[in-house]
Amino acid sequence: MSAGQQGGNEPAANLNAGGGRLTTHVLDTAHGRPAAGLGIALYRLEGDARTRLRYAITNDDGRCDGPLLTGPEFRPGRYELVFEVGAYFRAAGAAAADPAFLEEVPVRFGISAAGQHYHVPLLVSPYGYSTYRGS
Repeated sequence: MSAGQQGGNEPAANLNAGGGRLTTHVLDTAHGRPAAGLGIALYRLEGDARTRLRYAITNDDGRCDGPLLTGPEFRPGRYELVFEVGAYFRAAGAAAADPAFLEEVPVRFGISAAGQHYHVPLLVSPYGYSTYRGS
């Protein structure tokens, strides 16, 4: 894992036994490929507080190298993933307006069951995105 990278997807054999985990996957729908090199910040939201837990950069498959959240840190609550899509599309050479239509894509979601796998994929282009709870 390179400097500054933490978290993502990895084989189940490497995860905490019986515990839940949070993963993501980013697909560049404008170019029809995984979004490699895209920065992602994970925050825990508690009341008015927003605490950064992780920062990761996607690998060649558009995934992170390990879970973004697992073990004792993985607990019910409100979370936010912030995907740095503007920087990704500029680095990929995609023509974008200045300022970019989408600079960051924040996705807020809840974790209600600590023992489950929460997968939050992002399908993104310079002008739109979609997300869902995956498997």
